[in-house]
Amino acid sequence: MTAIETTAAAPGMGEFFKTTLSILFTMIFVNNYILHRFLGICPFLGVSKKLDSAVGMSAAVIFVMVMASAITWPIQIYVLDANGIGYLQIAVFILVIAALVQLVEIICKRFVPPLYEALGVYLPLITTNCAILGVTVLNISDGLNFIYSIVNSLGAGLGFMMAMVLFAGVRERIEGCDPPKAFRGIPITLVSAAIMSIAFSGFTGVAAGIFGA
Repeated sequence: MTAIETTAAAPGMGEFFKTTLSILFTMIFVNNYILHRFLGICPFLGVSKKLDSAVGMSAAVIFVMVMASAITWPIQIYVLDANGIGYLQIAVFILVIAALVQLVEIICKRFVPPLYEALGVYLPLITTNCAILGVTVLNISDGLNFIYSIVNSLGAGLGFMMAMVLFAGVRERIEGCDPPKAFRGIPITLVSAAIMSIAFSGFTGVAAGIFGA
């Protein structure tokens, strides 16, 4: 590659990495699917009681998110849109997600039985996790290309894991507290989740300062 070609290619690569980092940062801290978009609340509240189960669920969600995006994006562009049947998007995407969840369930049951038992009913419920369906649909509606769709899904999955792990720590602290009777159980859990969501809204200004977005 000549010096001229290198100079011409550098800005493109620089812009690519900047966009990639911007997507990852905003999906983890700003547009977090749990704390900002309020998607995937069911596993967030149901599996965040213990750190190990929260990490296991998050890892499964990340795998399904990334793989679902890698499969659904070309299906949408080259099959559904190409044949004028884009209205089947939701049905097709759910079938893809369900197949991937079955794969994860088989792997967990075969190789990680303790995690399989800990996740219980919440593992098959990943199929109906609106965060995963939301990622795959928004990748298309936001006009992201294939690479950025994968990056967006990875960022959404990492944001899901961060929220789950942090909230697991919060709930373990709550267990050792003695809140007023009216706040015990679900109420104090919801209040804690709301405070986390408000706290993360501060990252919006950080993203704007770093990436100009």
